[in-house]
Amino acid sequence: MKRIKIAGRTIGSGYPCFIVAEAGVNHNGNVDLAKKLIDAAKKAGADAVKFQMFSAEKLVTNAAPKAEYQRKGIGETQREMLKKLELGKNDFRILKKYAEKSKIIFLATPFDEENADFLTRLGVPAIKIGSGDLTNLPLLEHVARKNKPIILSTGMGTMQEVREAVDKIKKSGNEKIILLHCVSSYPARLEDSNLRAIQTMEKTFYLPVGYSDHTLGITAGVAAVALGACLIEKHFTLDKKLPGPDHKASLEPDELEAMVARIREVERAMGSWAKRPTKDEDAIKKVVRKSIVAKVNIPMGTVITGEMLELKRPGTGLGPKYLEKVVGKMAKKNIRADELVTLKKLA
Repeated sequence: MKRIKIAGRTIGSGYPCFIVAEAGVNHNGNVDLAKKLIDAAKKAGADAVKFQMFSAEKLVTNAAPKAEYQRKGIGETQREMLKKLELGKNDFRILKKYAEKSKIIFLATPFDEENADFLTRLGVPAIKIGSGDLTNLPLLEHVARKNKPIILSTGMGTMQEVREAVDKIKKSGNEKIILLHCVSSYPARLEDSNLRAIQTMEKTFYLPVGYSDHTLGITAGVAAVALGACLIEKHFTLDKKLPGPDHKASLEPDELEAMVARIREVERAMGSWAKRPTKDEDAIKKVVRKSIVAKVNIPMGTVITGEMLELKRPGTGLGPKYLEKVVGKMAKKNIRADELVTLKKLA
């Protein structure tokens, strides 16, 4: 399985899950609020915090409708809504420096080539491509030529569309790809998560695969790690009651912290591929496993029969698998009832 490095962190099978706290547009266009989101992501233990960089005029037409989850609230167009959620280039410079000072990796999703160019000049260590641009092959080609790691969300996509995107990136000379399984509903229903697709994509593309989680709560994201997700992306907010399209389906800081903690616990539980006893089990098995024991007194010189034996704890003597080999042997010493039968007592 291919492994990718982002800001010195190795991402792939066998390495700790890379956790991206998706601030998205939950700053509501306010740099101070964005800084507080960075603080919350750092406090929660996330590896990276991510924002979205776009120009409303370049992203949507005047007539573009809102998604269903965006329609609650005042009667504005999608462009008018997005305009309020923009951050400018200088805002991104400020936030990147703030994240670096806070010692958390700064990432962003560009929605067009100009912003991808800017983020490259800004020095982001990787570029995230949102699910909406999975089929935007010109943008994928443009970003691929930056030769930075690409985190590619695959929501709404078929395997064929994912394959076309991967092929386009690779043909542009960039093989540093992390795929994210994703269900692009806000919120996504838990029963639609289809987490087994993570393993299908791994086997198909032989690339690191993570999960961009849009469900409510933390169950799906934590479960994804148990299924091998190497990166988890999750929207978060300072307060679900804030105005804006994404707050309600996001985690609050304490929930984000809980998700990170549960993921780290799952990683501790995952272990290796080997089936072997632990050190604690080596001690316990001597207590709870069984040994061959004399059921009755067996005088020296007696040929041992099965009726003379039974199996009891502790497991410090001959194990049950040797029972047939003990039967028919001669006792070369007296063996008392309830005493362990050992090789030294057999002829």
